[in-house]
Amino acid sequence: MADALRAGVQAYPNVALHYVGGDRAATVTVAEVVARGEIVATALHGRGVRAGDVVAVQVPNWVEGAVAYAATMLLGAVIVPVVHIYGPSEVGFILRQSHARVLIVPDHWRRIDYSARISTLTDAPDLDLVVVIGADVPPGALAWSELERGPAAGRLPPPTWTSDAVALQIYTSGTTGEPKGVQHTHETMLAELRSSAARFDDDAAGATLGSFPAGHIAGVLSFLRPFVTGSTVVLLDAWDAALAAEMIEEHGIESTAGTPYFVTSLFEAADAQGRDLSSLHRFMVGAANVPRAIVELADERGITAYRAYGSTEHPTVTSGTVDDPIEARAATDGRVTPGNEVRIVDDDGEDVADGERGEVVTRGPELFLGYADPAHNVDAFLPGGWFRTGDIGVLADGFLTIVDRKKDIIIRGGENISSKEVEDLLMEHPGIKDAAAVAAPDARLGEVVGAFVVLQPGASLDLPEVGRWFRAAGLAVQKTPERLEVVTELPRGPGGKVLKVELRRRWTAGDAAR
Repeated sequence: MADALRAGVQAYPNVALHYVGGDRAATVTVAEVVARGEIVATALHGRGVRAGDVVAVQVPNWVEGAVAYAATMLLGAVIVPVVHIYGPSEVGFILRQSHARVLIVPDHWRRIDYSARISTLTDAPDLDLVVVIGADVPPGALAWSELERGPAAGRLPPPTWTSDAVALQIYTSGTTGEPKGVQHTHETMLAELRSSAARFDDDAAGATLGSFPAGHIAGVLSFLRPFVTGSTVVLLDAWDAALAAEMIEEHGIESTAGTPYFVTSLFEAADAQGRDLSSLHRFMVGAANVPRAIVELADERGITAYRAYGSTEHPTVTSGTVDDPIEARAATDGRVTPGNEVRIVDDDGEDVADGERGEVVTRGPELFLGYADPAHNVDAFLPGGWFRTGDIGVLADGFLTIVDRKKDIIIRGGENISSKEVEDLLMEHPGIKDAAAVAAPDARLGEVVGAFVVLQPGASLDLPEVGRWFRAAGLAVQKTPERLEVVTELPRGPGGKVLKVELRRRWTAGDAAR
């Protein structure tokens, strides 16, 4: 990745990266980001950070976050992007599990006071250095401005790492309730970047809009892509439909990607403000369930939308293209991308017939190395290196369609949420006897967290109380149930397992309370 950054400077030195939103808007070039990254990398090295060490970065789409990523790659350290909305509980777990030596955070962002949280991160034994971007730097932390000034002396040593070393450890919600550390090497990241560049070579020089947060795999790739494709990128620090519409008009944005909510809210904002979206030709829609109507809605406006399928572990497995007919773009998740492989298997790992449902298993050059916790790898792969995605799909005529979910997660606006994590916290509430968390359909976000609870005798519960309980636990607000139904018992199978298919069906059928 360090070579790729420096090659980008040689090929595309003046390509612009625009960071917009909030009060830290900035425009820099590819060359400027790497130059600042070299300074910060050298300063970190002077403070004892070495190749292979872990640097956690919980920063929105700000230029400082981009410089921190560049510095970490140039140093040969491992980047751990942390979703900027994660609370102290999630951040503490990630710091401990990743053995992070450095944490980089803002002082404040919107309503979040990161500086005040630093004192709560007491159970992170490997953490040596906390760096704060902004003026409110608590005692014991280092101001980001000090890193950017560089060391008094010294230089960055020549690389000591190899391309198959871990470059990125990024966390995704799993079915165990604990986030899983997904490990990507320099090779797997470069394979994904080069694959996407090859797929979109016809308009690679056009400007793109990056809407995903920096703590997600899509956000990391949005930052890195200009160094490989030479495309101008506009990065939002958080999704703001009105600002997105303004940026598309101002910069002549040609392509973007996002969830179904991004599509509908963008069009609503553009209509309300009279914004011109005519430059936008391509919209990749994914990271959540994609209704057919979303693709058709974009097509009606002259924007070619198509679905894609991937994950943090395997970023782009299948994708539609602008040349596919509307039926393929609206009803399937596209063809397998070059170099990747997909099989559909039954519960025994045997291939099913073409057109039949089964679990999607994948492999290819972009596939992650494995999880940071070896215990998570035990059931993650089939023989031959096939990754078990936990999604149920159908492969027919070369097109993949995801039809259901085997893994127990909720996808809220593109954010994966562990059902077990929600259930564990619900079960700690003194008024709850039994609980199950499932995806509840939502017209705006695709899914939200829905909870079915059995109460203790004489207890009562409502959504505001659930909200207070989750806030007190320090979790990201997105994990708080937004729908609640009190039931006398949860449906269970012969083995005692909660029948979540039945619970999801209740939400879908509109039987549950809203």
